[in-house]
Amino acid sequence: MLKIAFSPIYKHHLPDNHRFPMEKYELLPGQLLYEGIVKEENFFTPKPIDEKWILTTHTKEYWDKLKTLSLSKAEIRATGFPLSAELVKREITILDGSVQAAIYALRHGIAMNIAGGTHHAYADRGEGFCLLNDIAITAKYLIQNHLAIKILVVDLDVHQGNGTARIFEDTPQVFTFSMHGEKNYPMRKEVSDLDCAVPDGTGDEVYLNLLQVQLEIILKKFSPDFLIYQCGVDVLESDKLGRLAMSVAGVKKRDAIVLNLAKSLNVPIMCCMGGGYSTSVGKIVEAHTQVYRLAQELYF
Repeated sequence: MLKIAFSPIYKHHLPDNHRFPMEKYELLPGQLLYEGIVKEENFFTPKPIDEKWILTTHTKEYWDKLKTLSLSKAEIRATGFPLSAELVKREITILDGSVQAAIYALRHGIAMNIAGGTHHAYADRGEGFCLLNDIAITAKYLIQNHLAIKILVVDLDVHQGNGTARIFEDTPQVFTFSMHGEKNYPMRKEVSDLDCAVPDGTGDEVYLNLLQVQLEIILKKFSPDFLIYQCGVDVLESDKLGRLAMSVAGVKKRDAIVLNLAKSLNVPIMCCMGGGYSTSVGKIVEAHTQVYRLAQELYF
């Protein structure tokens, strides 16, 4: 059975200019149910994660500031969100969603989190709408509990997974791959194990060919036994922040490449949603929905 984490939104605690990007998290479960892709029993509700797992990735000083709401104005501004207890609770619930989805993936081959992909969070700070790094915490949970030995992070959000890259820069058990907009945020990129920076305006054919080549390069260097997939849809031509030129059909082909890779290698995969900022929320939801359709078609 495809298992999907669905975390609370707390959208009403955000200013109006922050609410639109959050709507997809509420609409996506309804779309999946409406299409009959899944049923209610496919969803599970994560709980706030134990702080010991947060401290595997984040510094105690930073975590203490977060939970006591004592970040400086500059630190809050860097995250892009107004800081609140509700926001922190949502973040630590998202962490559990990704960890539990990874455990379900070990059983069923694949599982999803309708949230997560918070790849801009560093060990000691948050950035770019990311307070805590669910990708890193999930990878460390799997390794420390001897559930995986070698983890491949495939990050296809349009923005580089800079926080994840920095966190794992000296961790040979985790291979970080980020394919992102060359001139997009963050302006100062980190060094992943493999980076593929694509120019503004890159469309389906060039992007998908590049992706295939990069994955072939990775598999010559690294043999994963678990895969974490950050499948942001801000690569769409319609995205307000993306600057690439991919179609919805192209995003589906991208997701199919990654899911088929995991299945062909017999490697469990956990998918977290990442970014998506098209002017049409319907287009965002449709682009995200595709990966769930693919999961059901390929695995169940």
